[in-house]
Parts: sequence; structure tokens; C-alpha cells
Amino acid sequence: MQHGAVQYSAEQHVAVQRGGSQASVRRSGAVSSGAAPLGAVSSGAVPSGAARSSAAPFGASQPGDSQSGAAQPSSATPGPGTPGRTARRYRLRGGAAHVAGLDVTSARIVARVCDLAGSVVGEATLPTPGRSATGTVDRVREALAAACAPAGLQLAALHHAVIGIGGAIDPGTGRLGFARHLPGWHEPDLLARLRTELTPPGAPNPRVDVENDVNLAAVAEQTVGAAAPGGPGDPHPGARDFVVLWIAEGIGAAVVIDGRLHRGATGGAGEVGYMPVPGAPLVRSIGRGTTGGFQALAGGPAVLKLARRHGFTGAEPQIAVARAAEVVEASARSGASGVSGVSGAAGASGTSDAPGTPAAQDTAQDSAQDAAQAARRLLAELADRLATGLAPIVAVLDPELIVLTGAILRAGAAPLRELIAEVLHGMAIPRPRLVTSAVADNPVLAGAIQAALAATREAVFSSTLPSSTSVSTTA
Repeated sequence: MQHGAVQYSAEQHVAVQRGGSQASVRRSGAVSSGAAPLGAVSSGAVPSGAARSSAAPFGASQPGDSQSGAAQPSSATPGPGTPGRTARRYRLRGGAAHVAGLDVTSARIVARVCDLAGSVVGEATLPTPGRSATGTVDRVREALAAACAPAGLQLAALHHAVIGIGGAIDPGTGRLGFARHLPGWHEPDLLARLRTELTPPGAPNPRVDVENDVNLAAVAEQTVGAAAPGGPGDPHPGARDFVVLWIAEGIGAAVVIDGRLHRGATGGAGEVGYMPVPGAPLVRSIGRGTTGGFQALAGGPAVLKLARRHGFTGAEPQIAVARAAEVVEASARSGASGVSGVSGAAGASGTSDAPGTPAAQDTAQDSAQDAAQAARRLLAELADRLATGLAPIVAVLDPELIVLTGAILRAGAAPLRELIAEVLHGMAIPRPRLVTSAVADNPVLAGAIQAALAATREAVFSSTLPSSTSVSTTA
């Protein structure tokens, strides 16, 4: 079963157009959906059907809509050479439902609203510099309202909102864990309040789910990114066993096994920041403000310190890493005769010789070569650190694919990825393919939207099409 899709046995196939892709509607007397898709977000301990968490009926009139129903019948087109009954075609009506995705950090909340077809109708960023331990529901409400405003929507018009956060909801308790950096998100009844208090009394509240941010990045990769099935003319089936490694200020991972997101018994699968690794201090009292493990070796502060030691500076670690990667790429393009245009290391000094003279050219070339060598040393040492953390993950899980994402890994691009692969393949027996994230957008926000759309489309079609019809939202 593909992620973000609900597959059923079928006798008749009906195509539903949604933008440039198709959703397939299958008619069958007996429905068997199997396991939940990757896009089906964990609901924690509080049932999603809690008080007032039912949104407006699907297909209900929305501003600007003149038709009802989520899927409007289109022309019936016989398949060439296909026996049996002619397939009926439906066109998806975007205005039939709306969903929201949110990306929450300690500094801001980014909210995006899309219609059922996946088109963005509004987006807003709410700064949260105070890191207050109170008012979390109010801030989520404010961010969602601002994102709904451009389309003239009320919060009650939203059917599903998925919140990405640097932590995880324990399915046994409904409480957020692994997120000491987010005051206000640890209330024992927060999930229940988000599901009942976003809208005024008497108004329907959208269904709300909270998911780990790196897990949502995996949803994005599975549906629209590096692990997604190929499009028309591309036979690639997509990856069913893969790992997403996120390196930015913090470190996280997401694990997909046999097509399913693996969250673990307490929602903490992929929390690898404190994982013991060679070269880093052991953490013996997690949760008491101690540092160590993989985070101390390859998290943002450690990477910035490493970059400065090799002569590359920047306000943020990804800036320094990007400069090093650019130097390496420029050096590779120019070759030995053209490296005079390569610079970037803080230690690459200028020259007082007159421009254009042989002495000036030689000095510039030596300086550029020094910068390129410093950049390679920086990326090589960083690759060693990252491969050291990846090796035990690969040895245990044997994934077919590792997707590298987060600001630092994106900044390192191909030069860093190739070095990580070389080192990793010497450390572990499995040799997974390594790719840099193909999601150009904010991957957490993209994954939140994809997860909300998957659940909402399933609910929409099950309520608006005949009862004997079931749906696959395969792109």
C-alpha cells in the first residue's frame, strides 16, 4: 500500500482529477483498507471525535462555491481495449473542504491553509519570541485565523489541522515529550483543548493532530519528495524502507518500515540527538540539561564551531557549510587552471601585487587552492561525524534510502552528501542510497498539509460518493 493512499480491492475504476495528478475511485462491495497510511497522523490518547471536533459537513457550501459535493461527475471515457463497464470520471472540487498545516518552533508558528485539491489559499507567520508557558491554544488560533483570512475562511470551515513540532505525542498519555525547548506545549490536556477550543462555542472545531516535525518531513518525502513513486514515464516505485536524517540546530530522524511510519511505543522513534556515538561525551542523565551524544558531535553549535576552526564563518552553521560547499563545487568546475576565482575561507588572504601580474595571479591561485583544501577538510570531518551517527541506524534498519534534510544537510548539498556516502559505506554492511531532500518547500509544512489532505480526502470521498465506492488518493 502506498503512503498517503487508501487502497481497496475493486471491480470498477473511476478516475478523479486533482490538479496534475489523479486520485482513483474504486467500486467494490467489500471494503478492506488494510493498515493506516503514512499520512494518517497519530492521534495520541484523546479520540479525534471528542466534543466539537467535527468540522462542517463535507461538500457544504463555502464562499465562492456554486456546486456541492467533493467530486463532480465528468464525462465517461471508455478505456481503449478495456473489457467490462466504462469508467466514470470525477473532477475534484477544491472548495469542498479546507485543511491546515502548522510548523511550530520556539521562535514562530507558520500556518498554511489549502483547499481539497492542495492549492494554497493562505499562509501566515506568527512570531513567538517570548516563549511563554501559557496561551498556546490562543497562539495556534491566531496563526490559523491569519492564514484563513486571505481566503475569507473562518476556522470552523477547516476540516483538519496537522501541527508539526519538535517533539512527539506519547500515544499512551497524550502528552508531548522530547520538547523541553517549547514551553506551553506540555499541558496534560493540550491536545484535547486544541480539538475543542479553537472555535467559538457552538461552532465546529477542526480535527487537530500533533506530529513530530521530522516525521512530517518523511510524509513529504514519501508523497512529493525523494521517496515518492515516479510520475508519468518514470517507473520508479518509490521507497518503502527509508530513513530521513534531519540536521539543523538540532538532530532528528524519521523511520519508515515497509511503507509505514514507525513512531515507537512512546512516539520517540527517531529521537537520536542523545544517541551515544564515538567522539562525543556520553549522556547519563537525559532531561537534566546535559549535553552529549550525536547532538554534541553534529548539531548546529558543534557544526558552527567546526566550520570556524577550518576558517569558514557565518551567523548560522548552514551559512558556513554552504560557503564551504560552494568553494568545493567551484574548485571542481574550474580545475587547476581556474581556481583563482574560488574564495570563501576566512584564512584566504588577499595580495598587494598589481592585478594581472604573474605574481598576483600565482598568489590568487595559491589562496584559492588553500580555500578549497580548507573547505574539503571541513566537509570531510563533518561527513565523518554524520556517518558515525548514521552507521548504527543503517546497521539495525537496513533502509534502501536515506534522505538528508534540515538546514545544514541542505547547505552541504552534493559535496557533503557524497562524502557521507563514501564514509558510511565503509562503516556499515548495508549500502543504502543517499539523496538530499527533493522537497523545495518547508518539508515540515509540506508534510503537515499532505497528512491532513490524505485523511480529509478519504473522509470526503467516503461521505460524498455512493456507499459502495471507495477511494485511493494515489498521485
